[in-house]
Amino acid sequence: MSSLALLAAEQPSPVFVQPLIFLAIGLIFYFIVFLPNRKRQKALQDMLNNLKNGDKVVTSGGIFGIIAGIKDDRVQLKVADQVKIEVSKSAIVSKQSEESK
Repeated sequence: MSSLALLAAEQPSPVFVQPLIFLAIGLIFYFIVFLPNRKRQKALQDMLNNLKNGDKVVTSGGIFGIIAGIKDDRVQLKVADQVKIEVSKSAIVSKQSEESK
């Protein structure tokens, strides 16, 4: 066999290479984008499910407050003395840590 015939026999067929490249790109995209986003979303949902009165939180609008009451999908926040507002539970984006007191 000539060396040209050996080179042609060793190269993979383009029909099989292209789907493998797309599969590799898809897997990389999944691990870089979707997996971290899913973990972040799960952590946020766990935090929202474990809210209790007295927790210090921050809303998506930048309002800092202390939880004064929790209803089904709403939270009552104390933002100042004798000032309470009611916001959607989904508007809460983070819980202030105890260290920031």
